[in-house]
Parts: sequence; structure tokens; C-alpha cells
Amino acid sequence: MMDATILFVDDEVGFVDAMSKRLARRNMTIHTAYDGDQAMKSLGEHPGIEVVILDMKMPGKDGLEVLRDIKRDHPIVEVIMLTGHATVESAIEGMQNGAFDYLMKPCNIDDLTEKIRMAVKLYHDHEDEEVQARIDDITHRMA
Repeated sequence: MMDATILFVDDEVGFVDAMSKRLARRNMTIHTAYDGDQAMKSLGEHPGIEVVILDMKMPGKDGLEVLRDIKRDHPIVEVIMLTGHATVESAIEGMQNGAFDYLMKPCNIDDLTEKIRMAVKLYHDHEDEEVQARIDDITHRMA
């Protein structure tokens, strides 16, 4: 069991609903979105989201475009890419654009839970670094 706040983004409504229920049973708070625009709106409305689980192939904005938007507007939020149509090139491009990891659909719930646990830890490490940088900045200006 773990505490985590997740945004699950996929255009397959049944898949999102089933995975959300399974992750919620593991003590995670789950928000859902069914396209990239809804995902960005949800991130703005719920600033506590630590990890986004993001489908690569969606109508409108694809997963890579949404990943770039997330990293631009919410740089410490970690993103786990999911796809049923993986290619080595798309995995490399996702990682180069800041994705935490990349999993194939359907994914094993235990594997996904472990990736989420690792991504949440990294999110909090980045959050701590941001706080320390602000403290250092204030201390430097007051000296």
C-alpha cells in the first residue's frame, strides 16, 4: 500500500476506469482524463498530482505532445508513458522528452505500482530540491 496522487490519461474509458479502481485499492488518489487537453486542465486544477500515467496514442494531441506540455508547465511531475503500439523510437523520444519510464499495455498492475512508487520518490526529491533552492536564494539575498 502507498499514498500517491495520480492522473491517469487515456482515451480508452473502460481501461482508465478499470485501472483507476485497481490503483485506488492500493491507497492512491486517482484523477482521470481522456485526452491531452483534459489532462492539462486537470493538472491545473489539482496541484498535488505527483505522477501522470499517459497513453502515447490519443486523438488530438498525442502522448509525446502532452508530455512536452506537462514538462513545460509542471516540470517536477513525473510521467509514465503507456502504449499498446511501442516502437524503440517512440520509447527513446519519450525518455528524451523527460518521461520517467515507458510500459506496454496491458501492463502488470504490480509493475505499474512499482514504477509509480519510484516516480513518487523522484517527485518528492525534486520538490525538496526546489525548496532548498528557494531557501538558498533568500539566504543569499539577506546576506
